[in-house]
Amino acid sequence: MSLSATQKKHFRSLGHRLNPIVTVAGNGLSEGVQLEIDRALEDHELIKVKFNVGDREVKKALISELCDQTQAELVQQIGNIALLYRAAEEPDPKLSNLMR
Repeated sequence: MSLSATQKKHFRSLGHRLNPIVTVAGNGLSEGVQLEIDRALEDHELIKVKFNVGDREVKKALISELCDQTQAELVQQIGNIALLYRAAEEPDPKLSNLMR
């Protein structure tokens, strides 16, 4: 699933007011972190993830691996923050960042 430029622009505008939900640090993508990101994507559809890993290449690799494992789309990456999107099967209007 690839996002169009219009969709990305809309998601970036929605993501501007969001705070990071999950922080990926020195341990990388542990099973617990992956489960939490998967749960957050199912609930909120559009989330921010903060990466505190230091090296730029390691950060890019972790973001790519995370997107592959969660079937999420990278909307935007600025510094240590990645904005991820994955459509929920049954979105909850009270939780979804797209429906509020």
